[in-house]
Amino acid sequence: MSVWPQIACSGRLIGYARVSTKDQKLRMQREGLEAVKCDLIFEDHGVSGAKGSRPGLDAMLEALQPGDSVVVFKLDRLGRSVLHLADLLVRFQESGVHFVSLSEGINTTTPGGKLVFHIFSAVAEFPRDIIVENTCAGIEAARNNGKRLGRRPKLSLDDLAAIHRQVLQGATSIEDMAARFGVHPRTIGRGFVRSGLETS
Repeated sequence: MSVWPQIACSGRLIGYARVSTKDQKLRMQREGLEAVKCDLIFEDHGVSGAKGSRPGLDAMLEALQPGDSVVVFKLDRLGRSVLHLADLLVRFQESGVHFVSLSEGINTTTPGGKLVFHIFSAVAEFPRDIIVENTCAGIEAARNNGKRLGRRPKLSLDDLAAIHRQVLQGATSIEDMAARFGVHPRTIGRGFVRSGLETS
């Protein structure tokens, strides 16, 4: 008899497994994911959880469809950064994707488990609010000191805050975000300097 819970969802069960070094084994994670009958299992072998972009993780994110459930053996297999985890879980929620962590008993397909999404959503939103607040304070201080702010920038404070958070967490690069917003990478760099945002 399996020690793992039955997972009820309208879509597929999509497993994800990761180990940080080449000499670690994926066997235990893989067996747990197979025990709950995952339809697909994506893996990253020898890839740090601190990396926002990983081949297996990126492929899994591309494959997800509304109604699917992402299943991991342990929460830290998805990522070691709380902010990166929060961003991923918010992304899942917005895409209609559930999340299950077998070892911690997290299961957002259940009514009680849905609270996890709300908690991680608050965690993801908190640093963004702090960045926006600090950016606004920096611009206001510049105005009070008589600095000319020039023409309206191409990127709003919210845009800069979102880009800054993603780059700091290692989820993307300035170049990728520049392409997404249709600006030159130097425009983002100047926006960070103008708004007093650190990039390291």
